[in-house]
Amino acid sequence: MAQIIPYTKNILIVAGDVSADIHASNMAKEIKKADPSINIASIGGDRLASVSDKFIYNLVNNSASGFLEPLKKIPLWVRLISTLRNYMEEKNPACVITVDFYGFNHQVLGLAKHRNIPAYHYVSPQVWASRPERAGKLLALVKKVLVILPFEEKIYKKIGKNVEFVGHPLLDIMPDAKDKKFNISGEWKIGILPGSRPGEIKRHMPLFYDTIKKVKKIFPKTKGFVFAVPEVSDEKILSLCGDDTPSIDIVRETNYNKRQDMDIFLTCSGTASLENAILGIPMIVCYKMSYITYLIASAIISIPYISLINILANKQIVKEFIQNNATSQHLSTEVTAMFQNPKKLEDMRGEMLKTTSTLGKKGASKKVADIVISGIFTKKTKS
Repeated sequence: MAQIIPYTKNILIVAGDVSADIHASNMAKEIKKADPSINIASIGGDRLASVSDKFIYNLVNNSASGFLEPLKKIPLWVRLISTLRNYMEEKNPACVITVDFYGFNHQVLGLAKHRNIPAYHYVSPQVWASRPERAGKLLALVKKVLVILPFEEKIYKKIGKNVEFVGHPLLDIMPDAKDKKFNISGEWKIGILPGSRPGEIKRHMPLFYDTIKKVKKIFPKTKGFVFAVPEVSDEKILSLCGDDTPSIDIVRETNYNKRQDMDIFLTCSGTASLENAILGIPMIVCYKMSYITYLIASAIISIPYISLINILANKQIVKEFIQNNATSQHLSTEVTAMFQNPKKLEDMRGEMLKTTSTLGKKGASKKVADIVISGIFTKKTKS
């Protein structure tokens, strides 16, 4: 029979960016659903805060990406590490769960390891793209690494056995792809997903808006829509367009209904590009970063693609434009070519839906919750 271990039922969860905050909050909901007596403390964003018993700090609003931007956050990270050290020593949580955000979270896992607090890491760093040595370091710090891409499990199992593929958490929160017929009347709808971090939005929003302006010169009935994250205001988005009165709609939704109406997206590389692929919405993927970050990334990244859909397929399904190639002229030329030949959109949609079928089944958040609860709070005893 199973026996509940009689010790603290506190869990500490740490997430550092928007996508991690989404996945962490859904996991926390499943933990609470399975055992309401578990007390959750967290560092993360607004979503994780809403399901936590104790919220320590909003790290999502102060996150950074790349190689140089995080350096500016070091004083903050030092303070937060000190806060977490004190929390672990005072509360002695039953376990620590870190979600993505490896640069900060591997330090959190080190704190837990040093204090003999069991830990899990959910959503692996991209060890298959760069710095593969992180896989071994991560395995040494945790009870189990919980990965969300099917090929990641094989990579980790070459080093250790404490890894499990749980499926992709996006499948838990996203609707099935709707049937889609692409507009051939010239009334095209272009969606913009400029990123979730302030730096990403600042770099991509002007580029994407200018692209739509160029497309409108050929297809005047085209309409543009920005799909905004809660952390960024309408005023900030509009100020980045470069026009006094930008001709663009801002969409804020959680159900993906409006998103599925789009004919194509201009998308910052990241989780948003995989969301589009799951929905079967054609896109062009871009990424711009600081020059020094680009040089470092070029030197250490060992794969030919940046978008998850191309990585999953191991071939180019969607066009990618990086750094200096990411210009409004290049993007608008690609968009108009597809609008002039809608079969290209249909073919891309079919390839994306076929590829994302490999992501597993719904239920990743529940599976993670079950793994943690069974691994920490339950043990098998002889009857």
